[in-house]
Amino acid sequence: MDRVYEIPEEPNVDPVSSLEEDVIRGANPRFTFPFSILFSTFLYCGEAASALYMVRIYRKNSETYWMAYTFSFFMFSSIMVQLTLIFVHRDLAKDKPLSLFMHLILLGPVIRCLEAMIKYLTLWKKEGQEEPYVSLTRKKMLIDGEEVLIEWEVGHSIRTLAMHRNAYKRMSQIQAFLGSVPQLTYQLYVTLISSEVPPGRAVLMVFSLISVTYGATLCNMLAIQIKYDDYKIRLGPLEVLCITIWRTLEITSRLVILVLFSATLKMKAVPFIVLNFLIILFEPWVRFWRSGAQLPNNIEKNFSRVGTLVVLISITVLYAGINFSCWSALQLRLADRDLVDKGQNWGHMGLHYSVRLVENVIMVLVFKFFGVKVLLNYCHSLIALQLIIAYLISIGFMLLFFQYLHPLRSLFTHNVVDYLHCVCCHRHPRTRVENAEPSFEAEERQSIV
Repeated sequence: MDRVYEIPEEPNVDPVSSLEEDVIRGANPRFTFPFSILFSTFLYCGEAASALYMVRIYRKNSETYWMAYTFSFFMFSSIMVQLTLIFVHRDLAKDKPLSLFMHLILLGPVIRCLEAMIKYLTLWKKEGQEEPYVSLTRKKMLIDGEEVLIEWEVGHSIRTLAMHRNAYKRMSQIQAFLGSVPQLTYQLYVTLISSEVPPGRAVLMVFSLISVTYGATLCNMLAIQIKYDDYKIRLGPLEVLCITIWRTLEITSRLVILVLFSATLKMKAVPFIVLNFLIILFEPWVRFWRSGAQLPNNIEKNFSRVGTLVVLISITVLYAGINFSCWSALQLRLADRDLVDKGQNWGHMGLHYSVRLVENVIMVLVFKFFGVKVLLNYCHSLIALQLIIAYLISIGFMLLFFQYLHPLRSLFTHNVVDYLHCVCCHRHPRTRVENAEPSFEAEERQSIV
């Protein structure tokens, strides 16, 4: 049987330069067991089941507000997860009533997981057989510091399985930052003011914490893939461990500080938190409005302007949710064709962590001086110091990753050390020049004498 080849459209690759470069034929990719899909589905089902169980407990105990907020966070993230999977798989243009029904009852990730497992088992049975329909993919790789263009064949079934993985990566981020972050924050707040941790709430908080950490780690990986779309990127265990520690410390310290601040000021903390979120939410739209650009029309071919606007609003809400709890590793630019700034942009990272550090210090000081002693039986000063140190350690792991462990750090025009040198030491050259001028004048005087 003849094999059919397809060269996918890659708008970021110049066809002329691609033909001039030497192309190395790479080994065809092998399919692997979809552990990430199973893990994402497990987190979704576990968090949903524990949230519904706590809703039942709160209702039984007549705790209406706790029940309402817990159920609202669960429903909002679940609906956004279903819409994300439908959008990525383009199900609205296909005749799949079973899949749409499963999404309607909020079990879309389960049916998608079954589809991915069936696709994997089909590939496993046909291992060693050549597929009649393949596509050619070209990516750049850095080998011994040199840029090499590699080409390999990708079968249609393997590409479909990869599409499932990409869909679940985006689903995990939606679940983490639009569901798990507010759920974890609220359950910590309830635990703090009630001074008890029932097993059901503990399980819900554990699932939420794992979901947030996993989503934040994927956020870094996807940011690298988006910025360097032309490159084949591989992250080793050490890089993933560094990202995980960085994100875990950053998110846990930030959320605990928010909970302590909210428990101290009660309803007075709501305007501060809401204003903080709204600034992050509208900042990309303000820059878009000031640029005078028009809405991008390349998001989806079949989308109207209303559909494009809905997608952009959803992306902005996710962007705000990420930056509220941690750094998004990307800067959203609605006026650009790719919707993100693909530059390294050290200034954006420095501004984010500087502002967040000041906010955290202020909230910790409010807790230290105004916190009610009944809330915790520990020293408030010690808790405040530990939280700030944890956040500073997370910044240290972030700097360590970008300076030494980033897979494409050789492509950086300036690294972390260069940026810190420019920010902190830009006055030294001026001082040296000023000090050099008098000595030069003295030499002239001596020569005249």
